[in-house]
Parts: sequence; structure tokens; C-alpha cells
Amino acid sequence: MTTGFEEFAAAQVTPLLRYATVLTGDPHLAQDVVQECLLRAQQRWARISAVDAPVAYLKRMVTNEYLSWRRRLRPHLPLTGVDPPGPDTTGHYDEREAMLQLIDELPRKQKAAVVLRYYEGCDDAEIASALGCSQVTVRSHISRALATLRAHERVKEAL
Repeated sequence: MTTGFEEFAAAQVTPLLRYATVLTGDPHLAQDVVQECLLRAQQRWARISAVDAPVAYLKRMVTNEYLSWRRRLRPHLPLTGVDPPGPDTTGHYDEREAMLQLIDELPRKQKAAVVLRYYEGCDDAEIASALGCSQVTVRSHISRALATLRAHERVKEAL
């Protein structure tokens, strides 16, 4: 059974780290969150491997761990270090960095919903499962988040 978990973990650690890094905004905290989840998943692997979608189950564990860490730490963790250092010749780096900073200012559930939708490509049902809420609530979180992001964009354009 451990071999099955080791193969699963090896295949999923990179996508989970990528997701956790965007969610937390801190690659070191992302590593801690994913490591904690993988340790707990290994202890419960017999039960987790029996569910229909163990990857989605683990992603929900990461989301819940992130939400829990945010409550335990400080109220604001800046999004830094998501992109590798060095010049970005495409010209989109500044826009992406600005967007990540705006996303980082969203309330934690709205932020999680936006990251799951636009960075992970999840649909409403998957996001609802990950956040432990209804699909209507997911749409509400995303709608409010997008309205906030648009308001920031309008303010920036007015300046």
C-alpha cells in the first residue's frame, strides 16, 4: 500500500506545489502546506485511495490547510516568488505581478475560488467540493472577486 502512495505522491507533488504556491503566494509556505497534507494522506492512504478522485481529495486537503494556516499566521501574506527571478522579455510580467498582488488582497475564500477556477481550471462543482460549499456560493465568491478586481482596474485606469 505504501508503494501505491509513493507513486501517487511522486506524480502529484509538482501540481500540488504549483497550486499551493499560487494559493499561498509563498513557495516556502506552499512546501510546508503540501508536505503536511502528504504526511496526513500517507497515514490515511487506505481510505483516500478508495475514493473516486484521490487527486481532488488531496487538493481539498491543500486548500483546507492553506485556509487554516492563514488563520494561524498573520492576516496578509504577500504574493512573491511565484515567477522565477530574471528579466521577462514578454512584457506580461508586470501585468501578471500586478494581478497576483490584487488577487492576494482578496478575502481568502474568494482568493481560493479564483485560484481554483483560473489557475487550476476547475469547474463550479470541483471548487465547491474543494471549499466545502455550494456551487451557488462558488459563483458568488468568484463574482465578488471579479468585481473587486475590475474596480481596482478602473481606479488604475482613472489615474
